[in-house]
Amino acid sequence: MSKVKCNHCHLEFSESIMIKEEELNFCCKGCQGVYHLLQDQNLDSFYDKLGSKTIQPPLEVSSDLNKFDTQSFEKIYVTEDENGYKKVDLIIEGIHCAACIWLNEKVLYNTDGIIDANINFTNNKAKVVWNSKKIALSQIIEKIRSIGYNAFAYNSKIADEKASLAKRDYFIRMMVAVFATMNIMMLSVGKYTGFFTGITPEVKHLMNLGEFILATPVLFYSGWIFYRGAYYGLKNRILNMDFLVSVGATFTYIYSVFILFGLKGESYFDSVSMIITFVLVGKYLEVLGKKSAVDTLDTIKSQIPLETTLIKDGNKIEVSVEDIQIGDIVELKTGDKASVDGIIIKGESSFDESSISGESLPIYKKVDDVIYSGTLNQDSLVQYRVTKTFKDSTLNSIVTLLEDSLASKPKIEHKANEISKGFSVMILTLSILTFFVWYYFGINLGFDYDGVNHFEKSFIVAISVIVIACPCALALATPIASLIGISELAKKGLLFKEAKFIEELARTTKLVVDKTGTITNGKLSIVKAQILDENIHKLDLLYSLLDSSTHPISISIKEYLKNHYKDLSLKNLINVKTLQAKGMFAKYKNLEDKEFEILGGNQKLIEEFGIKYKFDSQNSVYIFAINKKVIATFELKDEIKDFAKEFVSDSLKNNIDVIMLTGDNENVANYIANEVGIKTVVANINPIQKAKYINKLKEEGHTVVMAGDGVNDSVALSSANVSIAMGNGADISIAVSDIVLLNNSLESLNQAFIISRKTYKFIKQNLTISLIYNLVTIPLAMAGFVIPLVAALSMSLSSLIVVANSLRIKGK
Repeated sequence: MSKVKCNHCHLEFSESIMIKEEELNFCCKGCQGVYHLLQDQNLDSFYDKLGSKTIQPPLEVSSDLNKFDTQSFEKIYVTEDENGYKKVDLIIEGIHCAACIWLNEKVLYNTDGIIDANINFTNNKAKVVWNSKKIALSQIIEKIRSIGYNAFAYNSKIADEKASLAKRDYFIRMMVAVFATMNIMMLSVGKYTGFFTGITPEVKHLMNLGEFILATPVLFYSGWIFYRGAYYGLKNRILNMDFLVSVGATFTYIYSVFILFGLKGESYFDSVSMIITFVLVGKYLEVLGKKSAVDTLDTIKSQIPLETTLIKDGNKIEVSVEDIQIGDIVELKTGDKASVDGIIIKGESSFDESSISGESLPIYKKVDDVIYSGTLNQDSLVQYRVTKTFKDSTLNSIVTLLEDSLASKPKIEHKANEISKGFSVMILTLSILTFFVWYYFGINLGFDYDGVNHFEKSFIVAISVIVIACPCALALATPIASLIGISELAKKGLLFKEAKFIEELARTTKLVVDKTGTITNGKLSIVKAQILDENIHKLDLLYSLLDSSTHPISISIKEYLKNHYKDLSLKNLINVKTLQAKGMFAKYKNLEDKEFEILGGNQKLIEEFGIKYKFDSQNSVYIFAINKKVIATFELKDEIKDFAKEFVSDSLKNNIDVIMLTGDNENVANYIANEVGIKTVVANINPIQKAKYINKLKEEGHTVVMAGDGVNDSVALSSANVSIAMGNGADISIAVSDIVLLNNSLESLNQAFIISRKTYKFIKQNLTISLIYNLVTIPLAMAGFVIPLVAALSMSLSSLIVVANSLRIKGK
């Protein structure tokens, strides 16, 4: 029975099972369906990209698709972005070339409801974003399977296990290379000594044979890492460092084999072994350098308990943290760590929050206080009501942010990567030119070679050019410094959502700060209170209005009322509105259906509603009125944060102009600004005006950083080049920010600028080192001054210098 090729998968099959369609042949209905799908979607150029390569026929759609739409699957693997779109990381099986990547991305992009789909060339990991109202995840998986591939959820635990296995494999290969190379070196010492003292051809041949036996596993077992890397690079039309190493070592090995079996000249098995060993050791040390940066992430992960105790129907049950729901009651014993966020409903205790904020002193917590995941209960048993699921809890959010920041790239790294892509092509071209110049023009630096030896000299010089060039140092320059910088920032209580903000922070020219909660503690103390009408029902309305706000002023006055009046109760207010940078407005209807208009805020709010009541003070002022009659006034003072003066002074020394934008009155703003040394103050400004002010600074060419907290800062934060949310801020301000300051300390905020500047400086140093190294060593190698052995050593040293220089970021 004759064989024919399938027009889709290109696999050969028997004519007896063929599906014939005019001039087309298909091995199965799946291939026939995919072929017409690609034709209908104008994706038939896939076959041009595929060429003569074969692929697997489409998989049969199995019944396991429903699991991708279950709540348990979504809880573990799916996240939601700020636009309400769903996101998932998938591993796509069956991809083996750039055409497969192209096909999957095109098909996904052309599917209605899919917003974004990007597939990593090296590990086949796809990040898919979709609109769940238009398409289900199971349909996306079905689509991928329908074109001949399979997809399953990316699991970080499995990825960690694979990474550990890969590291161990790396270490074994390196040890094989080191052992063999040390023995080759001993043979080489004897061979080179014999060169001067006399050695017989037979003994020399035996030594070459011994070197051959030892160098072979080094090249083909230990060096397999470089062959694999070169293969993936070539598959995607990229000549990388692995390609240069493997080409240099392989050509040298082949030439030495010819010498072993009779060709006249010297063998270079020692160079083959040392090229692989030196570069392998260098790469392993790079892995260790990266690991030290990622250890911070592992430390934070270890703070998350896997199970917790729930109180349900009076019974205590142990459940997985992923099964905890909002509203559940959690019991926390002495020595236990909180697994999710919540509010204490019973008991009181001291908590160690060092894993979150870096604060070493325990913090006393009582009923109604917030507990954060990862914090340690030190004193006594407490019960708390869950307010966030495990996925959204503080510590898990920190881990997610840190993972994302470690995976992201600064702008300068993208530029370096573009340079390194063309670098390998240039080196290969220079190597070939070097060979022909040496061979045809007889450049031999004064030495006289016969035909074979002249070829040998030309060949070895060309190999040295390939081996000494180091795109590795260039490619390492930015990511290794960024990783170490990100981990150091995390230790200081600073979470960068992306590594690119290091570069932005280092280039800051204008720093815009809010007053309350940023320069000041945000915990206002009441210095004077005037209750003009102590009717308890009216105070209930004040208490209810304050309870509707999370502003520091509202929280402080609410606490004051709780301490001075025991019989307060919450009323059901209607039409509650927050009036930006002024205060709050609400209405209330009593049992007789009588309506009351309630106001609470600053002087500006009172005047806007036509209430004539003048109240001057250097402190922050809160005026409460019912039906345009003032019922109570409060003067509040906010203490300036520790290190505020030093922070402003250090910013000014580094040519960063500090500007205070605040909704508070001008007297208070100027007083605080004068105390800390801020020269530019804009007071009585609402959130929209703050955002316009920041946009104006950006239009003038400034790199603007904004630090603030609270809902009223969210618009301005989103307008800045880099936004920094203080850790005690509202959820919305944290959500729109690029950097989260966990411990709320200005000293840590100062460290953000110091470490970012230092990291950016070392990135530029690393790039300079790698460029100067290549500019100096490549011409030397082309001139014949460097043998492959020295080339391999210097190449590894250049990478290690970059890593060692980056580790200096950890220094003082």
